Amino acid sequence: MSALFIADLHLSDHCPENTRAFLDLLAGLARDVDALYILGDLFEYWAGDDDRDTPLNREVGEALATLAAQGTRIGFIAGNRDFLVGEVFARDAGLNILADPTVLDLDGRRVLVTHGDNLCTDDHTYQAFRHQVRAPQWQRAFLARPLEERKLMIESLRRHSETAKQEKALEIMDVNSAAVDALLRAHDYPTLIHGHTHRPAHHIHHVDGLACERWVLSDWRGTATWLHWDGAAFSPGP
Repeated sequence: MSALFIADLHLSDHCPENTRAFLDLLAGLARDVDALYILGDLFEYWAGDDDRDTPLNREVGEALATLAAQGTRIGFIAGNRDFLVGEVFARDAGLNILADPTVLDLDGRRVLVTHGDNLCTDDHTYQAFRHQVRAPQWQRAFLARPLEERKLMIESLRRHSETAKQEKALEIMDVNSAAVDALLRAHDYPTLIHGHTHRPAHHIHHVDGLACERWVLSDWRGTATWLHWDGAAFSPGP
């Protein structure tokens, strides 16, 4: 089988270049693979599935649905920006929402996919926030608020997050090596693919005497980037 892996597109009205690059990918290269895996932060933010009919969200959803109807399987793992993507949008867009993390079987090769924010364990403030907003009770209460109120709250959180980042050491916003090793060990030493950190790279982790690959996906900055599996090997693109 063949597959594409992407993450951290942060689609929004403020960066139409990313949206155009994504739509071009869906209409082009993504049609030629068996599966497309979106590993979080497809959108800059997602206020709830009742916001799916804004022009941007509708256009993206319809393009995904077209790709799915043409036969490409689409797997989606929520990121820290779009963790409120729900079953309604997933159904309309032809997405399969995957657990974070999920193990895939690619031609007999075991591949573990995750957004990656769960591995940034040195950022204790963020991990506490992540634990809070991923709780079903918190999400139910948040989604019960009017849509416009939710958007204002999200904008406030985004501003606070950007300010907080300026005060954090870069190292604590990267993955923790021990957390990576523990995740690889817990899943029987697969290849690991994730995004979130915006630090694209190919790493080799030696865990319990075994060498495990870790691919870090790039964020999008006006052009599409991906990791391609051709049935035998991975290669970053373009």
